Amino acid sequence: MTESGEVREPLWLIAANVVRFRRYGEGGQELRPGTKSFRGGSKVYVIGGYGGMAYEEVTVIGRGRHTGAYITIDMATRNLHSFRPALVRSPAVLRRYDEAPGGWYGDETREASEAMATLLAVKARAERTEHWRGSPHPDPCRCHECLTLTPE
Repeated sequence: MTESGEVREPLWLIAANVVRFRRYGEGGQELRPGTKSFRGGSKVYVIGGYGGMAYEEVTVIGRGRHTGAYITIDMATRNLHSFRPALVRSPAVLRRYDEAPGGWYGDETREASEAMATLLAVKARAERTEHWRGSPHPDPCRCHECLTLTPE
C-alpha cells in the first residue's frame, strides 16, 4: 500500500540469482559460498545499474544472509546469474524500490526488462571470465562457470 492507502501496481523488474560459489583470494584459488550479503542461490531483484561503469555493479533488493530481512545494496554483476524479467507484487520489494534513488531504464515493462536482462547476462558472464583471466581454476572447482558446464 502507498501512503494514501492504495495498493501499489505490480512492476516488471529483473530477477536474478546469486552464484552458489564464487572464486576468491589469491588467483581465485579459494571458493566462498554466495556473497557477504546473500546466500548462494538467493533470488534478488535488480533495480538499478551504473551504465557509465559498463554495468560492473548493479543495485539489488533481496533477503539478506544474516537477518532474512529485505536489503538494498550495490553488488558486482559477476556474482549474479539467470537474469530474467519478473512481475513483482511483493509490497516489501515495491516499497524498497520506491525508496531507492531513481530507476535506471525508466520503463518497467516486460520488454524493457527482457532487453536489460539479456544485456546483464552477457555482462555477468564476461565479467566472471575476465576477472580471473590467466588464473587456473582450483581443483576441484565449484565456481558458477564450472558448475554450469554440460558434459559433451
